[in-house]
Amino acid sequence: MSKAAAPHIELASADPSIAQEMARWLAHLGAERRLSPKTLEAYARDLRQCLDFLCAHWGERVTLKRFASLEATDIRAFMAMRRADDIAGRSLMRALAGLRSFGRFLEREGKGKVGALSAIRAPKVAKTLPKPLPMASAKRLADADERAGEDRETWILARDAAVMALLYGSGLRISEALGLKRREVPRPGEGDVLVVTGKGNKTRMVPVLQNVLALVQEYVGMCPHALPPEGPIFVGARGGPLSPRIIQLAMERLRGALGLPDSATPHALRHSFATHLLSRGGDLRAIQELLGHSSLSTTQIYTGIDSERLLEVYASAHPRR
Repeated sequence: MSKAAAPHIELASADPSIAQEMARWLAHLGAERRLSPKTLEAYARDLRQCLDFLCAHWGERVTLKRFASLEATDIRAFMAMRRADDIAGRSLMRALAGLRSFGRFLEREGKGKVGALSAIRAPKVAKTLPKPLPMASAKRLADADERAGEDRETWILARDAAVMALLYGSGLRISEALGLKRREVPRPGEGDVLVVTGKGNKTRMVPVLQNVLALVQEYVGMCPHALPPEGPIFVGARGGPLSPRIIQLAMERLRGALGLPDSATPHALRHSFATHLLSRGGDLRAIQELLGHSSLSTTQIYTGIDSERLLEVYASAHPRR
């Protein structure tokens, strides 16, 4: 077990022993499993909701002994309640995964075996393919001149263009791009690799194009705020950390200017990076490494996109269509 200090948790619907084990479980997931803070927050919220439901369902506070005696009907009733609140299948699947993780933790700690959790089948999740952008549109998003008519300072337009160029040019998540320190981004001609920190604090090396580095350097040269080596390279209007929401808003403005659909988001640039590499003959496992996917099955969704594109080309270009 991890030696990390467990946070103090209070639960109105459960016995203090449950709260203590919940705190230890979350500390374990954060320290040893290296789950992101957002995932831990979601797992904690899901478990709280389950305990609140069970308290009302059973008419008494939940104890460790009672939780270990959970029946499949209790869990199904909780899932049905969540579904009635219009919770998506993916969120239900995450909730069940969190409950199973907590159950396994209790079993390892000798606090009881919650066998009913393994008897529940995960809800089906409709598979939706990411929506990449056309290559020409993806390139235009990284052009600050596309927003020349906006009432914004020139360095801010250059900053947003540099961020979007990184998202598309290196396939970064927006959190990864905004988390880059100045010392981690080489000047043009002085390097062609970035070391980024992704989900679960995992680091990976990704190539970066020289023209993208040139856009970043152009922004750095225009930025009115100090950018120390250990600080973030991308900063907000007042010099503080740049919020992802600012880039999302910039993308919304560009959507209107370029006539792009609502699916054109900063994350769509990452999808576009993977899809366009695949369509040009990129190896699926190499793309997996570049994206930082832990499982190849996650990367394989892009083969579906490429197949759709090929069918569209076939349908429009075949002489006997």
